[in-house]
Amino acid sequence: MNLKGRNFLTLKDFTPEEIMYLIDLAAELKAKKKKGILGNSLKGKNIALIFEKPSTRTRCAFTVACNDEGGFPEYLGKNDIQLGHKESVEDTARVLGRMFDGIEFRGFKHSTVEKLAEYSGVPVWNGLTDDYHPTQILADFLTVKEHFGYLKGIHFVYLGDGRNNMANSLMIGSGKLGLHFTIVAPKELWPQEDLVELTKGYAKESGGSITITDSLDGVKDADVLYTDVWASMGEEDKAAERIEMLKDYQINTELMNRTGKDTTVFLHCLPAVKGNEVTEEVFESSKSLVFDEAENRMHTIKAVMVATLGEANE
Repeated sequence: MNLKGRNFLTLKDFTPEEIMYLIDLAAELKAKKKKGILGNSLKGKNIALIFEKPSTRTRCAFTVACNDEGGFPEYLGKNDIQLGHKESVEDTARVLGRMFDGIEFRGFKHSTVEKLAEYSGVPVWNGLTDDYHPTQILADFLTVKEHFGYLKGIHFVYLGDGRNNMANSLMIGSGKLGLHFTIVAPKELWPQEDLVELTKGYAKESGGSITITDSLDGVKDADVLYTDVWASMGEEDKAAERIEMLKDYQINTELMNRTGKDTTVFLHCLPAVKGNEVTEEVFESSKSLVFDEAENRMHTIKAVMVATLGEANE
């Protein structure tokens, strides 16, 4: 499958077959790395890593993945370049596109990554915006596929802030790939109706389903319980209000048992605020796959770069 030259901004832009190709390529690259086999598909390629928001997993994943494939990553923090301050995003994009072969962006407005993609002339990858976090979904789904052996038909339940970038992106990915996806959240934190309708359309084609509920009964039959911090980056001032609103949606042992399955696993995109969205007990339990998931950020990001920029799809 040829994805050369494509941007990776949201999973809306990719077919189910293309998404599965990236997950399978990531698994292949991961297996090679475990054997000590690294590639050179990014040899001679320079990658700009733009970070308006700080990061552990995204930054490290892009850096290591780039190095593994022979490329050179350049970290550009919010104080390193003039992006959108002294220089417009459009002009910065055109400059970086002349010097770099690919650009990663992690920040606030989704319109920023869209402008970078429109004006740079090189592949642009979304490392997180306020609306979407597509590289995380690839890592989540690779983790689920490794554990259960399949994705289509998995009952995947997300609890917490149902209108953040993680809920949006999991809903899109699940709809595309035929998972039965449920958001369990208070009505004030439900996702936008137009996105729900769009993803229900995806699910109809794929044989999956999308359900939005405020009832904890929504966890019944879940194969995966997933959560995220209750106040996203930039929303710290809302933390107390969110704790009050979401305290009943905490993933704890009682809620894990409420699925009715002893095979249910726990996922979290990290970093976690233990004691809020998840208890220490669940986080540290054998049901928790969060560190497999964190490692898989690197393998899936590598797959995205190799597929869209690499000289040889190894």
